[in-house]
Amino acid sequence: MVFACQNDSFLKELTTTVVSSKEAKIPCVNDGKKELIDGFEIILTDTILFPEGGGQPWDLGTINGKEVIKVTRRGAEAVHFLKYPFEVGQSVSVLLDWNRRLDHMQQHSGQHLITAVIAEEYGYATSSWWLGEEVSYLELDTPSISTDQVANAEKLVNQYIREARPVKVNVYESNNPELKKARTRGLPDDHVGLVRVVNIEGLENNMCCGTHVSNLSQLQMIKLTNVEKGKKGKIKLNFLAGNRVRNKMEEFLEREAALSNLLQNKGSMHVQLTEKIQNSLKISVKNLQNVLREVACMEAEKLKNTNPKPHHLILYRSEADMDFINSFLREFNDESVVLLLIVGEEPNLQLVLHGNPNRVACVGPKLCDVMGGKGFGKGSKFQAKVSKLKMTEVEQIFKET
Repeated sequence: MVFACQNDSFLKELTTTVVSSKEAKIPCVNDGKKELIDGFEIILTDTILFPEGGGQPWDLGTINGKEVIKVTRRGAEAVHFLKYPFEVGQSVSVLLDWNRRLDHMQQHSGQHLITAVIAEEYGYATSSWWLGEEVSYLELDTPSISTDQVANAEKLVNQYIREARPVKVNVYESNNPELKKARTRGLPDDHVGLVRVVNIEGLENNMCCGTHVSNLSQLQMIKLTNVEKGKKGKIKLNFLAGNRVRNKMEEFLEREAALSNLLQNKGSMHVQLTEKIQNSLKISVKNLQNVLREVACMEAEKLKNTNPKPHHLILYRSEADMDFINSFLREFNDESVVLLLIVGEEPNLQLVLHGNPNRVACVGPKLCDVMGGKGFGKGSKFQAKVSKLKMTEVEQIFKET
Protein backbone atom coordinates (compact mmCIF):
# COMPACT_ATOMS: atom_id res chain seq x y z
CA MET A 1 0.00 0.00 0.00
CA VAL A 2 1.16 3.54 -0.77
CA PHE A 3 0.18 5.76 2.16
CA ALA A 4 -1.12 9.33 1.94
CA CYS A 5 2.21 10.57 3.31
CA GLN A 6 3.93 8.95 0.33
CA ASN A 7 1.47 10.30 -2.22
CA ASP A 8 1.89 13.82 -0.85
CA SER A 9 4.83 14.46 1.47
CA PHE A 10 3.55 17.98 2.17
CA LEU A 11 0.16 16.84 3.54
CA LYS A 12 0.00 17.95 7.19
CA GLU A 13 -3.52 16.90 8.23
CA LEU A 14 -5.77 13.96 7.36
CA THR A 15 -9.22 12.74 8.42
CA THR A 16 -9.37 8.94 8.35
CA THR A 17 -10.99 5.95 10.06
CA VAL A 18 -9.80 3.51 12.73
CA VAL A 19 -9.55 -0.04 11.37
CA SER A 20 -8.04 -1.71 14.42
CA SER A 21 -7.22 -0.82 18.05
CA LYS A 22 -5.44 -3.46 20.14
CA GLU A 23 -3.57 -3.51 23.44
CA ALA A 24 0.17 -3.90 22.98
CA LYS A 25 3.57 -3.45 24.54
CA ILE A 26 5.17 -0.40 22.98
CA PRO A 27 8.97 -0.54 22.46
CA CYS A 28 10.55 2.74 23.60
CA VAL A 29 13.95 4.14 24.49
CA ASN A 30 14.08 6.03 27.79
CA ASP A 31 17.38 7.67 28.84
CA GLY A 32 19.21 5.42 26.40
CA LYS A 33 17.61 2.23 27.75
CA LYS A 34 15.19 0.07 25.77
CA GLU A 35 11.94 -0.71 27.54
CA LEU A 36 8.35 -1.81 26.89
CA ILE A 37 5.42 0.32 27.99
CA ASP A 38 1.72 -0.49 27.96
CA GLY A 39 -0.20 1.02 25.08
CA PHE A 40 -2.20 0.35 21.93
CA GLU A 41 -1.56 -0.46 18.29
CA ILE A 42 -3.79 1.67 16.07
CA ILE A 43 -4.27 0.91 12.37
CA LEU A 44 -6.04 3.46 10.15
CA THR A 45 -7.48 3.27 6.65
CA ASP A 46 -4.70 5.66 5.62
CA THR A 47 -2.11 7.84 7.29
CA ILE A 48 0.09 10.90 6.83
CA LEU A 49 2.52 9.62 9.49
CA PHE A 50 5.39 7.84 7.77
CA PRO A 51 6.41 4.50 9.32
CA GLU A 52 10.13 4.01 9.61
CA GLY A 53 11.76 2.54 6.50
CA GLY A 54 14.43 3.07 3.88
CA GLY A 55 16.78 4.45 6.53
CA GLN A 56 14.27 7.16 7.49
CA PRO A 57 12.88 7.32 11.07
CA TRP A 58 9.15 7.42 11.73
CA ASP A 59 7.07 10.59 11.83
CA LEU A 60 5.56 11.99 14.99
CA GLY A 61 2.21 13.72 15.40
CA THR A 62 -1.19 13.25 17.03
CA ILE A 63 -4.42 11.33 16.46
CA ASN A 64 -7.38 13.29 17.84
CA GLY A 65 -4.90 15.22 19.96
CA LYS A 66 -3.29 12.09 21.44
CA GLU A 67 0.47 11.81 20.99
CA VAL A 68 1.77 9.15 18.61
CA ILE A 69 4.86 7.54 20.13
CA LYS A 70 6.04 5.51 17.16
CA VAL A 71 4.92 4.33 13.72
CA THR A 72 6.14 1.11 12.10
CA ARG A 73 5.25 -0.77 8.94
CA ARG A 74 3.84 -4.29 9.15
CA GLY A 75 3.38 -5.64 5.66
CA ALA A 76 1.00 -3.23 3.90
CA GLU A 77 -0.14 -1.57 7.15
CA ALA A 78 1.18 1.37 9.17
CA VAL A 79 0.97 0.59 12.89
CA HIS A 80 0.65 3.63 15.17
CA PHE A 81 1.67 3.20 18.82
CA LEU A 82 -0.22 5.33 21.37
CA LYS A 83 -0.98 5.17 25.08
CA TYR A 84 -4.71 5.50 24.37
CA PRO A 85 -7.26 3.31 22.49
CA PHE A 86 -9.80 4.31 19.87
CA GLU A 87 -13.06 2.74 18.75
CA VAL A 88 -12.99 0.69 15.54
CA GLY A 89 -14.84 2.65 12.86
CA GLN A 90 -14.21 5.95 14.66
CA SER A 91 -13.40 8.95 12.47
CA VAL A 92 -10.15 10.59 13.62
CA SER A 93 -8.01 13.59 12.70
CA VAL A 94 -4.30 12.96 12.20
CA LEU A 95 -1.91 15.92 12.57
CA LEU A 96 1.73 15.78 11.49
CA ASP A 97 4.80 17.13 13.31
CA TRP A 98 5.84 19.15 10.27
CA ASN A 99 9.23 20.32 11.53
CA ARG A 100 10.37 16.73 12.01
CA ARG A 101 8.96 15.67 8.63
CA LEU A 102 10.63 18.55 6.76
CA ASP A 103 13.97 17.73 8.39
CA HIS A 104 13.68 14.07 7.41
CA MET A 105 12.69 14.98 3.85
CA GLN A 106 15.68 17.29 3.48
CA GLN A 107 18.14 14.71 4.82
CA HIS A 108 16.65 11.82 2.81
CA SER A 109 16.46 13.71 -0.51
CA GLY A 110 19.92 15.09 0.24
CA GLN A 111 21.21 11.54 0.62
CA HIS A 112 19.74 10.58 -2.75
CA LEU A 113 21.42 13.57 -4.39
CA ILE A 114 24.84 12.92 -2.80
CA THR A 115 24.60 9.22 -3.69
CA ALA A 116 23.83 10.04 -7.32
CA VAL A 117 26.63 12.60 -7.68
CA ILE A 118 29.33 10.43 -6.07
CA ALA A 119 28.29 7.38 -8.12
CA GLU A 120 28.33 9.44 -11.32
CA GLU A 121 31.62 11.23 -10.63
CA TYR A 122 33.70 8.54 -8.91
CA GLY A 123 31.82 5.24 -9.28
CA TYR A 124 31.50 4.79 -5.51
CA ALA A 125 28.22 3.08 -4.59
CA THR A 126 26.31 3.84 -1.39
CA SER A 127 25.95 0.59 0.59
CA SER A 128 23.90 2.10 3.43
CA TRP A 129 23.02 5.38 5.10
CA TRP A 130 21.94 6.68 8.49
CA LEU A 131 19.64 9.60 9.29
CA GLY A 132 20.88 10.77 12.68
CA GLU A 133 19.32 13.31 15.03
CA GLU A 134 22.06 15.86 14.31
CA VAL A 135 24.29 14.52 11.53
CA SER A 136 23.61 11.89 8.85
CA TYR A 137 26.04 9.79 6.86
CA LEU A 138 26.43 7.66 3.74
CA GLU A 139 28.55 4.52 3.83
CA LEU A 140 30.46 4.34 0.53
CA ASP A 141 31.98 1.27 -1.10
CA THR A 142 35.50 2.66 -1.14
CA PRO A 143 38.35 2.49 1.39
CA SER A 144 39.14 6.18 0.90
CA ILE A 145 38.01 9.43 -0.67
CA SER A 146 40.23 12.48 -1.10
CA THR A 147 39.60 15.96 0.25
CA ASP A 148 39.45 17.26 -3.32
CA GLN A 149 36.82 14.65 -4.26
CA VAL A 150 34.65 15.62 -1.26
CA ALA A 151 34.98 19.31 -2.11
CA ASN A 152 34.05 18.69 -5.73
CA ALA A 153 31.06 16.53 -4.76
CA GLU A 154 29.82 19.28 -2.43
CA LYS A 155 30.19 21.83 -5.20
CA LEU A 156 28.18 19.68 -7.61
CA VAL A 157 25.31 18.83 -5.25
CA ASN A 158 24.82 22.51 -4.42
CA GLN A 159 24.95 23.35 -8.11
CA TYR A 160 22.04 20.94 -8.70
CA ILE A 161 20.17 22.54 -5.79
CA ARG A 162 20.58 25.99 -7.38
CA GLU A 163 19.28 24.58 -10.66
CA ALA A 164 16.08 23.70 -8.79
CA ARG A 165 15.69 20.31 -10.41
CA PRO A 166 12.29 18.67 -9.90
CA VAL A 167 11.99 15.57 -7.71
CA LYS A 168 9.16 13.25 -8.69
CA VAL A 169 7.85 9.97 -7.33
CA ASN A 170 6.68 7.36 -9.84
CA VAL A 171 4.72 4.29 -8.74
CA TYR A 172 4.94 0.94 -10.52
CA GLU A 173 3.59 -2.57 -10.26
CA SER A 174 6.26 -4.90 -8.89
CA ASN A 175 6.70 -6.63 -12.29
CA ASN A 176 7.08 -3.43 -14.34
CA PRO A 177 10.29 -3.52 -16.46
CA GLU A 178 10.89 0.18 -15.66
CA LEU A 179 12.05 -0.93 -12.21
CA LYS A 180 15.16 -2.47 -13.75
CA LYS A 181 16.36 1.05 -14.58
CA ALA A 182 16.17 2.19 -10.95
CA ARG A 183 18.96 2.17 -8.38
CA THR A 184 18.11 -0.13 -5.47
CA ARG A 185 19.60 -1.93 -2.49
CA GLY A 186 16.67 -4.37 -2.55
CA LEU A 187 13.09 -4.32 -1.24
CA PRO A 188 12.20 -5.49 2.29
CA ASP A 189 11.27 -9.17 2.55
CA ASP A 190 7.72 -8.33 3.67
CA HIS A 191 7.10 -5.70 0.96
CA VAL A 192 3.76 -6.04 -0.80
CA GLY A 193 2.04 -3.93 -3.45
CA LEU A 194 3.25 -1.04 -5.54
CA VAL A 195 6.89 0.07 -5.78
CA ARG A 196 7.90 3.72 -5.58
CA VAL A 197 10.80 5.18 -7.54
CA VAL A 198 12.13 8.63 -6.66
CA ASN A 199 13.39 10.54 -9.70
CA ILE A 200 15.74 13.53 -9.64
CA GLU A 201 15.34 15.03 -13.10
CA GLY A 202 18.23 14.17 -15.38
CA LEU A 203 20.23 12.63 -12.57
CA GLU A 204 18.84 9.45 -11.07
CA ASN A 205 16.03 6.99 -10.32
CA ASN A 206 16.06 5.27 -6.94
CA MET A 207 13.57 2.82 -5.39
CA CYS A 208 12.50 4.31 -2.08
CA CYS A 209 9.58 4.26 0.34
CA GLY A 210 10.50 7.50 2.11
CA THR A 211 9.14 11.04 1.99
CA HIS A 212 10.97 13.55 -0.20
CA VAL A 213 11.06 17.18 -1.29
CA SER A 214 9.39 18.00 -4.60
CA ASN A 215 12.25 20.17 -5.84
CA LEU A 216 15.96 20.23 -5.01
CA SER A 217 15.70 23.94 -4.21
CA GLN A 218 13.82 22.93 -1.03
CA LEU A 219 17.08 21.40 0.23
CA GLN A 220 18.51 24.95 0.40
CA MET A 221 22.10 23.71 0.82
CA ILE A 222 24.17 20.60 1.60
CA LYS A 223 27.40 20.55 3.59
CA LEU A 224 29.67 17.49 3.50
CA THR A 225 31.22 17.77 6.94
CA ASN A 226 33.86 15.05 7.32
CA VAL A 227 34.91 11.49 6.51
CA GLU A 228 35.24 8.61 8.98
CA LYS A 229 36.21 4.96 8.75
CA GLY A 230 33.29 2.62 8.08
CA LYS A 231 33.13 -1.14 7.85
CA LYS A 232 36.07 -2.97 6.30
CA GLY A 233 36.88 -1.41 2.94
CA LYS A 234 34.30 1.38 3.35
CA ILE A 235 34.11 4.97 4.58
CA LYS A 236 31.39 7.11 6.14
CA LEU A 237 30.70 10.52 4.61
CA ASN A 238 28.88 12.76 7.10
CA PHE A 239 26.58 15.49 5.84
CA LEU A 240 24.04 18.17 6.77
CA ALA A 241 21.15 19.26 4.55
CA GLY A 242 18.59 22.06 4.62
CA ASN A 243 17.75 23.65 7.95
CA ARG A 244 20.48 21.65 9.67
CA VAL A 245 23.11 23.71 7.81
CA ARG A 246 21.51 26.93 9.06
CA ASN A 247 21.14 25.55 12.59
CA LYS A 248 24.78 24.50 12.66
CA MET A 249 25.81 27.94 11.40
CA GLU A 250 23.80 29.58 14.18
CA GLU A 251 25.49 27.27 16.69
CA PHE A 252 28.93 28.20 15.35
CA LEU A 253 28.14 31.94 15.46
CA GLU A 254 26.88 31.73 19.05
CA ARG A 255 30.02 29.84 20.05
CA GLU A 256 32.24 32.35 18.24
CA ALA A 257 30.50 35.24 20.01
CA ALA A 258 31.00 33.55 23.39
CA LEU A 259 34.67 32.89 22.66
CA SER A 260 35.18 36.44 21.41
CA ASN A 261 33.79 37.70 24.69
CA LEU A 262 36.06 35.38 26.72
CA LEU A 263 39.20 35.99 24.66
CA GLN A 264 38.50 39.67 24.09
CA ASN A 265 39.28 39.41 20.39
CA LYS A 266 37.67 38.71 17.03
CA GLY A 267 36.94 35.24 15.67
CA SER A 268 39.85 35.18 13.23
CA MET A 269 42.23 35.35 16.22
CA HIS A 270 40.68 32.50 18.24
CA VAL A 271 43.06 29.76 17.08
CA GLN A 272 46.15 31.90 17.63
CA LEU A 273 44.99 33.01 21.08
CA THR A 274 44.02 29.48 22.09
CA GLU A 275 47.44 28.16 21.09
CA LYS A 276 49.03 30.93 23.16
CA ILE A 277 46.89 30.01 26.18
CA GLN A 278 47.75 26.31 25.76
CA ASN A 279 51.48 27.07 25.65
CA SER A 280 51.18 29.26 28.76
CA LEU A 281 49.24 26.51 30.50
CA LYS A 282 51.91 23.91 29.68
CA ILE A 283 54.59 26.16 31.16
CA SER A 284 52.46 26.81 34.26
CA VAL A 285 51.77 23.10 34.77
CA LYS A 286 55.47 22.30 34.42
CA ASN A 287 56.38 25.01 36.93
CA LEU A 288 53.72 23.75 39.34
CA GLN A 289 55.06 20.20 39.08
CA ASN A 290 58.58 21.44 39.85
CA VAL A 291 57.32 23.37 42.87
CA LEU A 292 55.31 20.38 44.12
CA ARG A 293 58.36 18.12 43.80
CA GLU A 294 60.30 20.61 45.91
CA VAL A 295 57.46 20.70 48.44
CA ALA A 296 57.44 16.89 48.58
CA CYS A 297 61.17 16.82 49.24
CA MET A 298 60.81 19.51 51.95
CA GLU A 299 57.99 17.59 53.65
CA ALA A 300 60.07 14.39 53.53
CA GLU A 301 63.11 16.18 54.94
CA LYS A 302 60.96 17.67 57.68
CA LEU A 303 59.79 14.16 58.65
CA LYS A 304 63.35 12.87 58.62
CA ASN A 305 64.34 15.52 61.15
CA THR A 306 61.35 14.90 63.42
CA ASN A 307 62.30 13.22 66.70
CA PRO A 308 60.67 11.12 67.91
CA LYS A 309 59.03 10.11 64.63
CA PRO A 310 55.25 9.54 64.55
CA HIS A 311 53.75 6.07 64.10
CA HIS A 312 51.92 7.35 61.02
CA LEU A 313 51.59 10.45 58.85
CA ILE A 314 48.69 11.48 56.61
CA LEU A 315 49.46 14.05 53.92
CA TYR A 316 46.91 15.33 51.39
CA ARG A 317 47.58 17.71 48.48
CA SER A 318 44.61 18.39 46.19
CA GLU A 319 46.71 20.11 43.51
CA ALA A 320 49.32 17.34 43.30
CA ASP A 321 49.60 14.10 41.33
CA MET A 322 51.48 10.82 41.61
CA ASP A 323 54.75 12.60 40.86
CA PHE A 324 54.41 14.32 44.25
CA ILE A 325 53.96 10.98 46.03
CA ASN A 326 56.88 9.34 44.24
CA SER A 327 59.16 12.32 45.02
CA PHE A 328 58.21 12.08 48.70
CA LEU A 329 58.91 8.33 48.86
CA ARG A 330 62.27 8.71 47.13
CA GLU A 331 63.34 11.10 49.92
CA PHE A 332 61.78 9.15 52.80
CA ASN A 333 61.82 5.37 52.57
CA ASP A 334 61.62 4.46 56.26
CA GLU A 335 59.14 1.65 56.97
CA SER A 336 58.98 2.53 60.66
CA VAL A 337 56.52 5.32 59.81
CA VAL A 338 53.29 4.37 58.03
CA LEU A 339 52.70 7.03 55.39
CA LEU A 340 49.34 7.77 53.75
CA LEU A 341 49.85 10.14 50.84
CA ILE A 342 46.72 11.35 49.01
CA VAL A 343 46.52 13.54 45.89
CA GLY A 344 43.77 14.84 43.58
CA GLU A 345 40.18 15.87 44.16
CA GLU A 346 36.93 13.97 44.69
CA PRO A 347 35.87 11.75 43.00
CA ASN A 348 39.29 11.12 41.39
CA LEU A 349 41.63 10.64 44.33
CA GLN A 350 44.81 8.56 44.35
CA LEU A 351 46.57 7.28 47.43
CA VAL A 352 49.69 5.37 48.40
CA LEU A 353 50.09 3.68 51.76
CA HIS A 354 53.73 2.93 52.68
CA GLY A 355 55.36 1.42 55.75
CA ASN A 356 55.50 -1.76 57.78
CA PRO A 357 54.22 -4.56 55.48
CA ASN A 358 51.92 -6.03 58.15
CA ARG A 359 50.27 -2.69 58.95
CA VAL A 360 50.03 -1.82 55.25
CA ALA A 361 48.29 -5.14 54.49
CA CYS A 362 45.85 -4.51 57.35
CA VAL A 363 45.06 -0.83 56.74
CA GLY A 364 45.01 -0.70 52.90
CA PRO A 365 41.77 -2.64 52.26
CA LYS A 366 40.01 -0.78 55.10
CA LEU A 367 40.89 2.54 53.50
CA CYS A 368 39.36 1.37 50.20
CA ASP A 369 36.14 0.36 51.96
CA VAL A 370 35.78 3.74 53.69
CA MET A 371 36.96 5.92 50.80
CA GLY A 372 35.07 4.07 48.06
CA GLY A 373 37.66 2.55 45.77
CA LYS A 374 39.86 -0.33 44.76
CA GLY A 375 43.54 -0.95 45.29
CA PHE A 376 46.35 -3.45 45.42
CA GLY A 377 49.49 -3.89 47.46
CA LYS A 378 52.69 -5.81 47.80
CA GLY A 379 55.10 -5.71 50.70
CA SER A 380 55.49 -2.21 52.11
CA LYS A 381 53.37 -0.42 49.51
CA PHE A 382 49.61 -0.27 48.82
CA GLN A 383 48.17 1.86 46.01
CA ALA A 384 44.52 2.73 45.29
CA LYS A 385 42.10 4.95 43.40
CA VAL A 386 39.28 6.20 45.61
CA SER A 387 36.36 8.63 45.31
CA LYS A 388 35.75 10.02 48.83
CA LEU A 389 38.02 12.02 51.10
CA LYS A 390 36.87 10.91 54.58
CA MET A 391 39.69 12.12 56.82
CA THR A 392 37.87 11.57 60.12
CA GLU A 393 37.15 7.92 59.31
CA VAL A 394 40.70 7.47 57.98
CA GLU A 395 42.19 8.76 61.25
CA GLN A 396 39.97 6.34 63.18
CA ILE A 397 41.27 3.40 61.12
CA PHE A 398 44.84 4.28 62.04
CA LYS A 399 43.96 4.60 65.72
CA GLU A 400 42.26 1.20 65.75
CA THR A 401 45.12 -0.60 63.96
